[in-house]
Amino acid sequence: MCLSLFTDYPDSAAQNNYYTRHLAKIFIHLACCLQECISSSGAPSSGYFKALNAVYVSSVFLKFIIENTKSDNFEELQLSLDENEAVPSGFPKDQSVENFLMQSVLSFIGKVDLSPVTYLLHYELLNFMMVTMSTQLLYGPSPGPKDVHPFMDTAMIQEPSLIVLVIHRLLLNYIGRHLSSYETAPYSVFSDGSQTGVLKRVSAAAVNLLLLPLNLFGGPSDESSVRLLADCSLHVLLILVHYRRCINHHESNEGTGDDNATLDPPVEDYFAENPYSKALQNAKDVEFDRVDIEGMVQNGPLVRLPFAILFDTLGMSLSNESSVLLLYSLVHGNADFLEYVLVRTDLDTLLMPILETLYNASKRTSNHIYMLLIILLILSQDSTFNAGIHKLILPNVPWYEEQRLHQTSLGSLMVIVLIRTVKYNLSKMRDVYLHTNCLATMSNMAPHVHRLSSYASQRLVSLFHMLSRKYAKLAELQNKKIQIDDGNPTEEDGLLEDVSTELHIYTDFLRLVLEIINAILTYALPRNPEVVYAIMHRQEVFQPFKNHPRFNELLENIFTVLDFFNSRMDAQVVDEWSVEKVLEVIITNCRSWRGEGMKVGWLLSNMLRLPIANCLDHFIFLSDVEAVIFTDVYTITIHL
Repeated sequence: MCLSLFTDYPDSAAQNNYYTRHLAKIFIHLACCLQECISSSGAPSSGYFKALNAVYVSSVFLKFIIENTKSDNFEELQLSLDENEAVPSGFPKDQSVENFLMQSVLSFIGKVDLSPVTYLLHYELLNFMMVTMSTQLLYGPSPGPKDVHPFMDTAMIQEPSLIVLVIHRLLLNYIGRHLSSYETAPYSVFSDGSQTGVLKRVSAAAVNLLLLPLNLFGGPSDESSVRLLADCSLHVLLILVHYRRCINHHESNEGTGDDNATLDPPVEDYFAENPYSKALQNAKDVEFDRVDIEGMVQNGPLVRLPFAILFDTLGMSLSNESSVLLLYSLVHGNADFLEYVLVRTDLDTLLMPILETLYNASKRTSNHIYMLLIILLILSQDSTFNAGIHKLILPNVPWYEEQRLHQTSLGSLMVIVLIRTVKYNLSKMRDVYLHTNCLATMSNMAPHVHRLSSYASQRLVSLFHMLSRKYAKLAELQNKKIQIDDGNPTEEDGLLEDVSTELHIYTDFLRLVLEIINAILTYALPRNPEVVYAIMHRQEVFQPFKNHPRFNELLENIFTVLDFFNSRMDAQVVDEWSVEKVLEVIITNCRSWRGEGMKVGWLLSNMLRLPIANCLDHFIFLSDVEAVIFTDVYTITIHL
């Protein structure tokens, strides 16, 4: 009857909540049941079945109130008891209802082991967490000091030891891919056994009939059911880790009692430290303890995980946007995990899924592509990584359709895909920052390139040619408009300004590509005869820019290389040239190349090292990612 009240008449239940405080009482009941389960170490008990029913009812009721709230501070929740009512047994008077609830929920998730008995309650509690955190969807994309998130803010002030346990459990759920016997059975609401006879059978039949649509269309089944808990754990983890509470500077000063605070210059709002994010950043590998080696003492509890299993799990899941966000969070924030990734010899485990996803960029969201590119940019800042990817040879690349790639190095494939991403962006997305990010990664790789494949070398020169043609068209268009205007202001002044801006952008792109080619020729020419061949084969594309004031210093090294190898070719007496003979001459003369006449000083100062902090300003749209997570899980899983 209680379940029917909340599912069939949620509007009436929400209105009555102003007077009855039913939601607060259900939360207290749920918290008490969870504490009973914790004390029994997850063993089957009456409290377990009560908690299972309570968390389901709480999810339905809370979801309805959040979706239909009309106030800015969720007054409809009424998360307090009436002063005239007796305090329920087990509820501490010195705690708020939301704190008592969140502490109990997080304690069960972090402290109770996952087993066939506890699986379903773990899963429903994670769904409940999704509902409590969905208040963020009612505010703007950027957190503000007036945002109200009672459950999220309460989760942020829990004990550090509990937060570590929660992060540890969520990550273990993600990499464990647990499957419970409950997943193969229809969804049902459990009874604690206190009901008997006809009443028990009637209530069970009514509930199962009510949930029949969920069992048919939303119930877990097949192999996908294996990932339900893992995916839900990942979503909860990401939202907890990336939650940012905005604090008003004046409000924070009020709590300090500092009379001089009003005399200080105004300070902008700031974000409070997120303890879940900090716990993830400090996570350590169970197989390697940095403390033992460096003699450093870590303050407080730490999350310890098997990085090897986490690495493999991520490699198998990067087609999923949430897994990409987790990988980004780890390589950007956790120095130990980044170091672990960089020393792995099987980098193809991680890079091949990333490159395949970039190859299929048209089927992915812009956020997904941005995160993958930022990950590559972070990895490419390490010289060991850049050297290692060129030593790893791929037998074939079945998903690359434009060209059959056999015995191609991972580094060559990375260059090919990045160039393809740039070309796709030019024709479809036209996002300046995406270009910069791709070219920045290739710039980091350039000095360490080793035996770049012929196809990758050709694509690099082809990229310059494509950009140069676009640049020439824009320059011609700009000159025509200037001649037409002849100094007289017209309605086309705005168009002229747009053309000038786009011309400036393409100038920067051309310079970046020339810097990449320069870096390869300056630091790695003897190891890259195919790059020399590609430049010689298309040397005419560089001629129009030889005396250009914006490009001439970048082309000096390229023409030095061309002059050197052209003279060696002219000295050869050959009846008929072929690709093989030309390449043979190039390889022979690469061994005698000493780099005379090459300019290095400007290159060292101009090599692009795009700061990661700047990348985040342009790329990270956490609210969008969270909206995707909520849409996929919160709505589908909880919605009846």
